[in-house]
Amino acid sequence: MQTNLAEAADLNNRNSFPECADGNTNAQIPSALDEKPQRGFRFWAIIVALCIVSLLSAAENTVVVTSLPTIVEKLKVGQDYVWISNVFFLTSAAVQPLCGQLSNLFGRRHLALSIVAIYIIGSGVCGGARNPAMLIAGRAVQGAGSGGINMIIDVIISDLVPLRQRGNFIAIILAVYGLGTTLGPFLGGVIVENTSWRWVFYINIPVGAVAFILLFLFLRVKWDRSRTAYEKLRQLDYIGNGILIASTVSILIALTWADVLYSWGSWHILAPLLVGVGGMILFVTFEGLPFVAEPVMPLRLFNNRTAVIVYVSTFLNSLQNYWSFFFVPLYFQAVRLASPAESGVDLLVFSLVGIPGAAIALLILSKWGRYKILHIVSSGMFTLGIGLFSIMDQYSSTAAWVWINIIAALGTSMLSNTLLPAFQASLKEADQAAATASWAFIRSFGNIWGVAISAAIFNSFTAAYAPIVDDSRARALLTSGNSYSSATKAFVESFQEPVREQIRTVFTKSLQKVFLIGVPFSGFVFILALFEKEVKLRTELKTDFGLEEGEERKTT
Repeated sequence: MQTNLAEAADLNNRNSFPECADGNTNAQIPSALDEKPQRGFRFWAIIVALCIVSLLSAAENTVVVTSLPTIVEKLKVGQDYVWISNVFFLTSAAVQPLCGQLSNLFGRRHLALSIVAIYIIGSGVCGGARNPAMLIAGRAVQGAGSGGINMIIDVIISDLVPLRQRGNFIAIILAVYGLGTTLGPFLGGVIVENTSWRWVFYINIPVGAVAFILLFLFLRVKWDRSRTAYEKLRQLDYIGNGILIASTVSILIALTWADVLYSWGSWHILAPLLVGVGGMILFVTFEGLPFVAEPVMPLRLFNNRTAVIVYVSTFLNSLQNYWSFFFVPLYFQAVRLASPAESGVDLLVFSLVGIPGAAIALLILSKWGRYKILHIVSSGMFTLGIGLFSIMDQYSSTAAWVWINIIAALGTSMLSNTLLPAFQASLKEADQAAATASWAFIRSFGNIWGVAISAAIFNSFTAAYAPIVDDSRARALLTSGNSYSSATKAFVESFQEPVREQIRTVFTKSLQKVFLIGVPFSGFVFILALFEKEVKLRTELKTDFGLEEGEERKTT
C-alpha cells in the first residue's frame, strides 16, 4: 500500500510522461495502484501451469548440454554434433513471430496447447532416436515447441495482468526458470550416469503432460470466434514468414559452419551469410508494403524511439550474454584447471545472484513503473563486469572472480528481464502478441550471433598465441580452428611443464581478448539507455484475450 505522499507525487509527476501509442496518458486516480486485484483459482492455476512449462524449457536447455558428450558417443554423431544444439536454436527463433500471429488469430489457448504438444512429441522423437538424423529432426521439433513456449508465456501474462503489475508475476516464473537452469546440469549428469541418455528427453513427456492438462483445464480465454478457420488462415503472412525463416536458416548455416568446416572467408560461409542478411533486408521491406494486410512483424511496433532502442538493446544484450557466459566455464576449466563438476559449482554464482537480482528489478519496475534508470544501472554494471572479466588470469583470487561474476550477473539479469515491459509500454494492447513475438525472436537471434562471433574470436587468438607453446602437437590442436573443445582441464594437464603453463597462458590471453572485444557491445547498450524515453506503464488492462466468464481484472 502506497503512502499518501507517494500518491501525491504520482499525481504531480504524471504529466511528465509522454502519451502511449493509443493516446492514453494513463492518468489514473491515486487508488488505482493501491487496489489489490481479486484473482481467482483459475488465474493461479494458469500461473502454475506456466511455471511448469517454464521449468520444462529451462531444464531441457541445460540438461542436454551436460549430457551431449554421452549422446554424441552413443549415437556416433561425429562432426554433426553441432546441429543437435544449433537446429534447436534455429527453429526456436524462426517460429516465434509466426506463433505470435497464430495466437492472435486462433487464440492463446489453442496455440499454448499445440506448442506444448509439439514439444512433447519432439522429446519423444529425440528419446527414441536410432540415428543422428532422427535425433536432429527431433531437436528441430523440440526447438519449435520451446520457441513457442517462451513466447506464449509472456503473451499470456500480458493478457492477464496490467503492464505495471506484470513484473510481479514474471518474477515468479523467472524463479522457477532459474530453478530449472540450476538443477539441469545436475539432473543431466545423474540421468546419463544411472540410466540411459534417452531419459534426458523422455523425462519431458510426463512433465509436459502435467502442464498440458493444467492448460487444457484452466486456460480458457477470449478469442476471435467471428471468423472461420479458413478466413483466419488467409490472414497469415505466408510470404513474410517464409522470407524470415529462410533468412534465419541461411544465417545459421553460415554461423554453424564458420571455423568448423570452412574459414570465415570461404564462399561456403559468405554465400549463405550474405543471402541471409539480404533476406532480412527484404523481409523488413516487405513488411512495410501497403498491400500486406497482416504483417507478422508490423513496422508500427518501431514507430517510436524507445521501442527501437529497446529492440536493438535486446539483440546486443542477448549477443553479449552468450558471448560472455559461453566462455566463463572455459576460464574455470582451462585457466583455473577446474573439473567440469567444479566448474558447474563455480557457475552457480550466476544463478544464486542473477535470479534474485532479476526478481528484485521486476518488483521495482512494478512498484515505481520506471525502467530507464534500471536499464542505465544494469547495463553499466554488465559493461563493468565484462571489462573486469578481461583482466582475470590464472593468478586471480577466488574473491576477485566471485565479485566480478556477481557484478556481471546482477547487471545482465536486471537488464534482460526488464526490456520487454519497456518495449510493450508505448504500444497498444492489440499489438502485445506481435510485440512479444518480435522481441522473443530478436533475443533468440542475438544468442546465435553471440556464440558464433565469440567462438571465432577465441579461435583466432588461440591460433595467434599458439607459437609460444613448445609442443608441436599442442600447437596443432590450438591452431585447428576448434580450440574451444580443447579448453579443458584434462587437455591442459595432459602435458608436462613448461608446456602446461604455456597452454594456460594461451587460453588466458585469448579469453581476455574475447571479453575485451565484447565490452563495446554492452557499452553501446548503456549509451542507448541514456536516450530512452520514459513511458508510463499502464495500470489498466484492456485486452480482447483475457479470461472468459468475467474473471479478467480491470483496474480503473
